[in-house]
Amino acid sequence: MLNLVPPAVTKRTNQGPVVIKVGGEVVQGPHMALLAADIQTMCAAATPVVVVHGGGPQATRLQKRLGQTPNIVGGRRITDQATLDIMKMTVAGQVNVDLCAALIKARTKPVGLHGASACIVHATRQPPRIIAGQGPDPIDFGLVGDVVGVNDALITLLLGAGYVPVLACLGADEHGGIFNINADAVANQVAIRLKARALVLVTDVPGVLLDIADPSSRIRQLSVAEGKRAIHDGVVTKGMIPKLEESFAAIAEGVAAVHIVGHLGPGDLARAVTEPGSVGTVLVA
Repeated sequence: MLNLVPPAVTKRTNQGPVVIKVGGEVVQGPHMALLAADIQTMCAAATPVVVVHGGGPQATRLQKRLGQTPNIVGGRRITDQATLDIMKMTVAGQVNVDLCAALIKARTKPVGLHGASACIVHATRQPPRIIAGQGPDPIDFGLVGDVVGVNDALITLLLGAGYVPVLACLGADEHGGIFNINADAVANQVAIRLKARALVLVTDVPGVLLDIADPSSRIRQLSVAEGKRAIHDGVVTKGMIPKLEESFAAIAEGVAAVHIVGHLGPGDLARAVTEPGSVGTVLVA
């Protein structure tokens, strides 16, 4: 039977946590068990871990089942009230529960959270913005938020007691407003504010690829300038664009490196951090 008594605080280290962002496609995929096992190994080695997740595929499926047409521009979901309700049901509901269940099975101690949990992700509505590759006019994404604060005291409290915070990518404001937020943006801000030792984005591809159809075309290291050029030249498309753009913003605010990984084998998660470029793509200044 799973022991729900957390390990002693003295087993934790003074280093910042590893922040791991997990896409919804990973939660529902065959590699989730391996990822959960790697997280358990890191926790057992006294490495504090924070997990942030999205839920795009699950939200799209539910939208279609309910007769809604998903409106995704530049890899970002335009969010009206009906779409926001879908995100609440899938991201803060189904995906968060399934991810926590996988972590429990791997014998960690996850705590499922969303933006309105003590306003752990404080957000404001995002103004219209110009999106690379989508023309010169700003696009209004609706009830989409920008992260303006993180309740790091609550996260630190949970980490110190040996728990794994699992944050759904919704934000809240002080008036009770709820916003859909790109999970990469949430993970980046959590990493910045917690002074994370590493930020790892786990996807359904093995890194940034020169040819999306060829896994062997993985780019081991990518600078911000090279990444912007890859977006401009059309080498990087769709959902990888916001992933890179959010990563560039995190690096600009002091995150030393962001690791984009996928198709993980046993031990690959930790190896991506300790041996940058050996697994996935490491983004640097």
